[in-house]
Formats: sequence, C-alpha cells, structure tokens
Amino acid sequence: MPSRRLILERLMQWLDAVIQGVLLGGMYAQYALGMALMFGVMRIVNIAHGDVMILLSLIAVSLAGVLPFGNLGLIVVIVPIAVVIGWILQKFILNKVVGADPLPSLIATFGLSIALQNFMLELWSADTRSLPNSDIASASFQIGSIYVGLLPVIVLITALVLTGGLDAVLRFSRFGRGLRAAAADTEAAAMTGVDPKRIYAIATAIAVGILGLAAVFAALRATVSPSDGSAQLIYAFEAVIIGGMGSVWGAFLGAMVLGVAQAIGLRIDPGLGILFGHLVFLAVLATRPEGIMARKK
Repeated sequence: MPSRRLILERLMQWLDAVIQGVLLGGMYAQYALGMALMFGVMRIVNIAHGDVMILLSLIAVSLAGVLPFGNLGLIVVIVPIAVVIGWILQKFILNKVVGADPLPSLIATFGLSIALQNFMLELWSADTRSLPNSDIASASFQIGSIYVGLLPVIVLITALVLTGGLDAVLRFSRFGRGLRAAAADTEAAAMTGVDPKRIYAIATAIAVGILGLAAVFAALRATVSPSDGSAQLIYAFEAVIIGGMGSVWGAFLGAMVLGVAQAIGLRIDPGLGILFGHLVFLAVLATRPEGIMARKK
C-alpha cells in the first residue's frame, strides 16, 4: 500500500493542478467577458474576437520598445486604443449588420478576422513575440509545497474586479438597462428614447477595452503570434457557453471550469490539457446546453 507521505504528495499534486487551473481560468475569464457582453447580451457573433486581442498584444509588444513605461504601464496606452477600436468596429461595421439574425454579423466578423490575420502577418510576420521579461512576470510565492505565480494571481484578481464591475453596470446603471432593452427589442427600445446604435457602440468599446487588458497580460504570460486568435476565440466561446449566455458571472465560472479541466488534463498527460477542456465543454453542452448559470426566464 502507498505510504501516507506518498498519498499526501499525490494530493498536493492534484491540489496544485486545481490552483493552476483556477489561475489559468482568470486569463480565460478576461477573454470571455467581452464575448459574454457581445454574444451573450447583445447577440452579436464576433468571430474576430480573438484576432482583435492578438492585434492589441502585438501593438503592446511593439510599443514596449518605444514608450518609457513598464510592462504593466502599457495598460494605460493599450486599453484606450482598444476602446477606440471597439467603438469603430461597432459604429462602422457591426451597426450595419446587427439585427435579429446573427448570420450577417458572423459573416462580417469572419471577413474581418481573415483581414486582421493577414494584416498582422504582413506587419509582424509569423514569428512569436512577447513582452520583455520583468520581475512581476517571473515572481512567485510559496504556499506549503505549491508555488504560485504573482502575475497569474494579479490576472485572476483583475478578472474578478472586471466581472463584478461589468455585472454591476449591466444591472444597475442606465446604460445597462438601455443595453438590455435594445438587445431584447430594438424597435421598442428606440421608442422609449434609447439609441440602439449608440449604446451598442459603447458596449462594444467596453468589450474590446477589456480585451486590451487581456492582451497585455497574455503577452506577459506567454508568446503571441498572428495565428493565435482562433484559439483565444474558442476559449472565450467555450467559457461563455459553459457558464450560460447572458450571465457575466456565468462566463467567469465557465472560464474557471475550462481552466481547471485543462490543468487536470495536463497533469494526467501533457498532451491532454486542451483536449480535456474541449471534452468538458461538450459534456456541459450535452447535459445542460443552457449553461451552468443560465438566467431563468
């Protein structure tokens, strides 16, 4: 029989996998929040979601060698750029195709995704890039026998704050009520004084602004390349579906589930990490297609 010490070591290994999965989920939550707002609330299918984030990451990497800011200081520059990109995206592209049928927005953003990938390949080539290594990216602290990275903890805390803030805005602000009204019935909302196109442009600016934060953290944690957008889109989409469309906290929970599933799969076998996440997504889709935290109607 295994000794008590061996059993304890194995338990700590699995606990470490869960902790690392939750920290990874913090990164996925930042990918998913913008998707939860656009897809879950506004019913806009943005296929270019991941490509926009990679574009912002590559902009951050390029600016890191020019601007006299630290890596985290780049957030002050990248987030406003992201907000402007989001507003332009909705104002001049998505507002022309938004409607009850999600197919036009899907087609438009699919074309945008292809254009962005080719633009990034032309400008930055296919090479992988990352932000210069910094103390915060390599710092860690120890809990028992488990080492926890400082940057992933910061990412998780940021995701929690963003989720709580976005949920509060959607629930209690005039903007949130207007957005929900426009998403439910555009014509009825317009009759009550809501400008759907304006409010959608603001909402998309917020969604892409959140991606600006995620873009800096992603370039700090790992390398990025122009072809990475599709993977980020899938993670965001799976997190939203697992959690339940229309629920911001559901997207956060879905990101946690996805991160933990990948970490446990990685612990079982290095080649199973991503696959386990997809299998959990399919299991939720088969057993509870409305999502874990779907709103009751």
